[in-house]
Order: sequence, then C-alpha cells, then structure tokens
Amino acid sequence: MESSTPIAARVRNFLIVISAIVLTVAMVLGLRTQTTGVSLNEMSAASTPLEVALTNGKPTLMEFYANWCTSCQAMAPELKSLKDSYGDRVNFVMLNVDNDKWLPEILHYRVDGIPHFVYMNQTGNAIAQAIGEQPRSIVEENLIALSMGTELPHAQSIGQTSAFSSPASTESSAKPSDPRGHGAQVVEKS
Repeated sequence: MESSTPIAARVRNFLIVISAIVLTVAMVLGLRTQTTGVSLNEMSAASTPLEVALTNGKPTLMEFYANWCTSCQAMAPELKSLKDSYGDRVNFVMLNVDNDKWLPEILHYRVDGIPHFVYMNQTGNAIAQAIGEQPRSIVEENLIALSMGTELPHAQSIGQTSAFSSPASTESSAKPSDPRGHGAQVVEKS
C-alpha cells in the first residue's frame, strides 16, 4: 500500500499542473477575444488633420478624447465602423485632450467632459455638439444629416462622460466669476 501512495500523489500533482496550464491558456485566449481591437491612437493617426478638415469643403465630426477615457474606448469600435461607412463624405477628426497643442480648441468648444463631439458644416462652423457616450444610431443619424447638409436631428445630447479638467490657467481675478459657467476657469485679461 505504501508504493501506491507516492504514485497517486504524483498523478494528482501532474493533473493539477496540467489543469493550471489549460486554465491559464484559456484565460489568456479569453481576454484576447474580449478586446475591441480598435485603438484610439490608431484611429487618431488615421483621422483627418484639423487644418485639412477646416478647409477641404466636407462636413466634419470632431471628437475630443483621451486614451484613459472609458467612454471613449467603449465608443471606438462604433466610431471606426461609422468612419468606414461615412469617411468619404465626412471628415473624422480626433483631438487628444492630453495634448497641450489642442488647448485653444478645448477652450473654444468648452470641453469639460469627454468624449465631446463637435459637428461642423462644410465651412468649418460648429453647428451642434454632443457630450458623452452616444448610441450609434444617434451619431449615424447626425452624420447622415451632416453629409446631406440638412438640420441635425440630435443637435444637443449628453451621455455618460469621463471628467476632464482643462489645463488652463486658474489665476485669480478681481472680477467675481460664476463657478457654474463653463468658462469659469478661463481668466479674462483686462
């Protein structure tokens, strides 16, 4: 009976090792299949440069985003799909709020939550904005109207956002400012 115990222990240990390996492989493969396969960095690199979008005569969907923004990440596959469908008629511009280069645009469009979408007509004028996670159907209906030059059916909408604080100067001013105003963090120079 003593000789069967070490063999049984070895078989049991071997089965445990094999099970751990199988579970590890299954977990790694499972995590790999759950990723969206859409990178915000890749989408940004493939987007129309802002300078081109403002001058090429096509309407534009401009998105303010950040790589850490979970709402931006959640919308990435849908936005890539929409770009694939409408990219020949509409510019898709992506501006990363973590890049100081876009601070003038962040302040101009009063970005205080991301994703923040700005719909622009053919001449580069903002005609509508949407803040936060948007259903594909809402964005698509707006893109169709934008490409046809008609009024957007969903001109203002707000969904789930990631908080964002502009790196603008917060110098104190002699004038009292309304803290509820979107531009409260921007100081007017007298």
